[in-house]
Amino acid sequence: MTQGIIDIVTAVIRNDGGRMLVVRKRGTAIFMKPGGKLEPGEDDITALARELDEELGCKLVSADLLGHFEAPAANEAGFTVRAATYLAQVDGEIGVSAEIEEMAWIDITDPGEIRLAPLMRVVLAAL
Repeated sequence: MTQGIIDIVTAVIRNDGGRMLVVRKRGTAIFMKPGGKLEPGEDDITALARELDEELGCKLVSADLLGHFEAPAANEAGFTVRAATYLAQVDGEIGVSAEIEEMAWIDITDPGEIRLAPLMRVVLAAL
């Protein structure tokens, strides 16, 4: 039974080869899109820009809404994550920082053996 909803904002970032960036938080085994929770008073774009800067050290250049998606939360049992997901363009060298331990670029049509969050599967189907 679902205990609650976790509202987040996430980014689909693709490289020149069309691969999509996924990240894994420290202490977890599942990869997901970069992003996170909004802080009080933030809109989606402000929160997304802050999260990308904190987690990846890059600057948000543009963001176009892909859609709103829901799935069981990957790391919070019993919760549903609800994400406003944006197709994002960023500037700067992308690297891991803050709570992010690892990043990977995946083929959206064949992500391979990498463990993806349930929300990632929903978004990949939409792409």
